[in-house]
Amino acid sequence: MKRTRIAVLALATAAAALAPLLGQAATAAEGTYLQDPSGGEKAMKSQWTKDEMHKVEGQFRLYPGIQYKTVARPGPSGAPDYERRVADPKSLAWQPAFDFAWAVSDSTVVKKALTTKEGKHPIVVHAVLRSAGHGKALEVHQELTDQPATGRARVPGGKRIACDTGEYTVEWSVTRSGYGTLTGTLRWDSSCEQYRTAFSTENGKA
Repeated sequence: MKRTRIAVLALATAAAALAPLLGQAATAAEGTYLQDPSGGEKAMKSQWTKDEMHKVEGQFRLYPGIQYKTVARPGPSGAPDYERRVADPKSLAWQPAFDFAWAVSDSTVVKKALTTKEGKHPIVVHAVLRSAGHGKALEVHQELTDQPATGRARVPGGKRIACDTGEYTVEWSVTRSGYGTLTGTLRWDSSCEQYRTAFSTENGKA
């Protein structure tokens, strides 16, 4: 019996090729993502406490998580019995995941000059994905206890978002109690056209 399976787009070459068109960065291991603040791995937003003795830094990434079903296609003319499975462009959908990074610093002798990143910390991460009409498409919230001074956590959205349903805004925050809350927003276009075109072209190959 033929079966259909759900697969996550993890082909680095496809992700890298499509990323410029989607306006998203690409990595071989993680696929495409959007980041706030923009920049590299170490780009962070930061905030000092009023006494300038403690600092919290934060970074957020949205992994759209393109998913699809596969369908059977007959083999080439020379091997008609060979069945291959290819992506079905009609089954494309998103399943977002939210990635939070933080760093907590404490001044030792001189304010803002000599700092250490030590101890365990309570970290609260939160994100809301809103549609163009400001409706809440999905929301995640986690209270993480005994976290290292520098860390990263991935939180699955747990909900599928249909393709081509417009532009969304993500509102995110990272909080270290007693230190402060960092917030930010980024925009994401739910269009699947680039993936649909790429899959349709690939599926037509013998």
